Amino acid sequence: MHPAPIRSALFVPASRPERIPKALASGADAVIVDLEDAVEEDLKAEARASLDAFLSDHPQARLLVRINAPVHPQQATDLELCRRQPGILGVVLPKVESAVQVSLVAAAGKPVWPAVESAAGVNALPAIARVPGVERLTYGGLDLGLDLGLAAGSEGGERIMDQVRYALLLQSRTARLAPPLETIFPAIQDSAGLARRARQACDMGFGGLLCIHPGQVAVVHEAFMPGAEELAWARRVMMAAASGEGVFVVDGQMVDAPVVGRARRLLERAGQAPA
Repeated sequence: MHPAPIRSALFVPASRPERIPKALASGADAVIVDLEDAVEEDLKAEARASLDAFLSDHPQARLLVRINAPVHPQQATDLELCRRQPGILGVVLPKVESAVQVSLVAAAGKPVWPAVESAAGVNALPAIARVPGVERLTYGGLDLGLDLGLAAGSEGGERIMDQVRYALLLQSRTARLAPPLETIFPAIQDSAGLARRARQACDMGFGGLLCIHPGQVAVVHEAFMPGAEELAWARRVMMAAASGEGVFVVDGQMVDAPVVGRARRLLERAGQAPA
């Protein structure tokens, strides 16, 4: 049984604990409190203590934590916090490059979201995806693009990134994981660009998108919502499918099992139980 769908996963720095309640109230499907890139090196211990205090003071809070990378000396302390606090529902593991690194994190007993951010990580995806405890995959587009030598935002760079997206989708499906999450969209003010990226990710089969600002959440959710015409078509297909015929016609087009499956998924994405 797959976990609940995640359309949006919103990052918030652990060094700004006053922002955590705002993130939890943003409507995001998941909130990821960040102990890694968003926190300066000399503030990491303080940030971790602040998160610990917040969770103790708000026992109803439910969130994920992005811990420090496998080579970081404070990762073990991050994991101890994740293991101890029941409000931490999962662990985002950045810069992962091997199944062994994932296994060490999974031993904390919480679902793991590995994030590949290098060529080595992409190359190791088949093994990473099959580590017990892995729930879904994602990637860090900025770090990965730098490692691969891509020109950010270029047509050529996007062609290579599409190969990474395909690898994430393929390994997620074959390992029976939840759908992967698209990387962040860094242009916070570009709502139209964000909507295009989110819709593209949805069309490609991704489950959702990593967000870096509360204002991105509603845009992403709308992009992942099927349109009115799509939903009307899906309802017509499901009504016709209730007849029990294996193959039938809707709107002048043949409908068989894969088409019925697509209609069902559209209704599920909209939160509507199929007929």
